[in-house]
Amino acid sequence: MDSPDDKNVLNEILNHLKNLDSRISKIENRINVQSIHEDEEVSVPEPEEIIPQKSDDELEFQIGQFWAAKAGILVLLVGFAFLLLLPHSEFPALVPFLFGIVLSLILFGLARFWKDSFAHISGYLVGAGFILSFLTIMRLYFFGFSKAIESLPVEITLLIIVTALSLIVGVRRNSSFIAGLGITFGYVTAVLTDYSYIIFIMILALSFVTVYFKLKYEWNIFLFYGIFLSYLTHFVWFINNPFMGHTLQSVAKPEINLLFILLYVIIFSTTNLLDKNGKEEDFLKTGLTMLNCGGGYGLILLITLLTTPTTLAIYNLIASIVFLSIAITYWIKEKSKYITFFYAMFGYAALSVAINIQFESPDSFVWLCWQSLLVVSTAVWFRSKYIIVANFVIFLMIFAAFLISSGVTSGISLSFGIVALLSARILNWKKDELELKTEQMRNAYLLSALFIIPYSFYQMLPSGYVSLSWIGVAIIYYILSIILKNKKYRWMALATYFLTVLYVFILGITSAGIAYKIISFIVLGATLIIVSIVYSRKKGKDKSATKEA
Repeated sequence: MDSPDDKNVLNEILNHLKNLDSRISKIENRINVQSIHEDEEVSVPEPEEIIPQKSDDELEFQIGQFWAAKAGILVLLVGFAFLLLLPHSEFPALVPFLFGIVLSLILFGLARFWKDSFAHISGYLVGAGFILSFLTIMRLYFFGFSKAIESLPVEITLLIIVTALSLIVGVRRNSSFIAGLGITFGYVTAVLTDYSYIIFIMILALSFVTVYFKLKYEWNIFLFYGIFLSYLTHFVWFINNPFMGHTLQSVAKPEINLLFILLYVIIFSTTNLLDKNGKEEDFLKTGLTMLNCGGGYGLILLITLLTTPTTLAIYNLIASIVFLSIAITYWIKEKSKYITFFYAMFGYAALSVAINIQFESPDSFVWLCWQSLLVVSTAVWFRSKYIIVANFVIFLMIFAAFLISSGVTSGISLSFGIVALLSARILNWKKDELELKTEQMRNAYLLSALFIIPYSFYQMLPSGYVSLSWIGVAIIYYILSIILKNKKYRWMALATYFLTVLYVFILGITSAGIAYKIISFIVLGATLIIVSIVYSRKKGKDKSATKEA
């Protein structure tokens, strides 16, 4: 057992500790310091993020370090290029070639030596080395007084090797710049072959490579560049390849070149379908689509109009099928709005060109008119309000062109009225599937029919029968309103009746035919009375139904 003295000592120690704790608490309260207990976590304040301040000299270093390197390499490259491209008649043909090879090897060596220490310079040196190599190989066959090699196929083979090497190095360095140089070399080589089918095949191959690099490495600008060079190279062939010394003129043969253009379009159109990195239709995808459609069909249209081949309509029809097929594919697989719109509109444009070429005026206007109905039908399937609006504007433009070109003697305009009615019916039938939820487009088509159909009968029939035909049209509208249970047709019937009244009174004053006057007045008056009776009975039925309710 503990002794009493030990207990007293222990109590004194405890009391002393309590006094110390009390004093410490008072001190903490006075200086606003919280006491820390064992069960509480100590919160250590996070250090403030240090935001590096931009130095005023940063722009100077950017210019001195990077832009000076680019400018210096560009200046050296231009100087060496002039040196290589001069004739140098005093030297043998192989001397400039050897000099160019040595310069290229020096540039490649410096690029490898500075790869780690000056990476920004190394990449540009590699690009400059490939440019000098390509120009040096060209020097073997072109530019000099004498040729170092006499075989163009050998020359083309060497250029293709340089192209392939630059593409490989670009991939290994993950450099779109170096790979872009390789693509440029490939298209230049295609032009230098100066042979139609080789040019087309090389453009096809380079198109595949461009699409592959875009999908593999996400080089977006690379794809824009490839599309532009593909159609530009084909255009250079079409104007007779003036870079090879030929006279500037359009080339019509072989006509199969138009099918190659469609193959380019198909290859580039697969990019957005195969790109799995993003599903949304961003500006990039829409821009690629516009460039592909505009470049592809623009080139087809230019070639077909300037060369006028015998199969011009057939090629435009094939182009229409290709573009519409791409549009359908995008709609089925991606439910795309804008991409589908562009491919579809270019497909419709190609079909319109084929119709205009195949049929003489005014028959072509009939086909164009009924094509508008096809466009509306497919637009409903695509659920595209943009196609519907654009088609209506084009429909009115075609009708205006028909009136200007065909005069007032043709009755073909009746087709426009019928198509307007059918288009409005299709839009009403599938209105729940469209993004265009308003009645505006349907009303626009009905309003067009309201004026076009009476105008057509006015042009087709003798003046005495016009009023009778309009009365018949009004009766048909009223029957349609009953069958379709749509009051818009009743309004169209009433509008047609009042238009007939106006016409009959004008005819009664100006016409010399008494019989036509009598018949018109009697028929119109009887019809209007019947209309009044019908509306009176309908109003009575509505009142009875209201009272019963």
